[in-house]
Amino acid sequence: MATHVTGFDELRDKVGEHLGYSDYHTVTQEQVNLFADATGDHQWIHVDPERAASGPFGGPIAHGYLTLSLVPILLGSVLKVDGVTMGVNYGTNKVRFSSPVPVGADIRAGATLASVEDVAGGIQVALDVIVEVRDAPKPSCVAQVVFRYYH
Repeated sequence: MATHVTGFDELRDKVGEHLGYSDYHTVTQEQVNLFADATGDHQWIHVDPERAASGPFGGPIAHGYLTLSLVPILLGSVLKVDGVTMGVNYGTNKVRFSSPVPVGADIRAGATLASVEDVAGGIQVALDVIVEVRDAPKPSCVAQVVFRYYH
């Protein structure tokens, strides 16, 4: 269930709070292949299921940056901010890919609101995000992502 806030003041009141978890998303081979085409990263551990089956992960895995690129989509079911004219991805402060995401796995994101700062015309929000594979012993991606919301 999403945390729903209206306006900047309600968002500021949530600093330090865990906001919840996203719905699960299944990472498909088609999605991995499309990401490989978009980025030019066709390493066999991602795009060659037959060869990857005998590789270090026992099958193909998603690109780390594909996992990271799914964070804004996953967070759409974690945090809803009303009373803003626009929100933009502003970047990341830190990212680690601590465990692979096997193709076919279900992933979700959990988020904690780390900070809210005023910027010209709006606010900057940092979220501590953990992306996890269903039933995996440790997270696949740990990142602090930054968004800006404008009046």
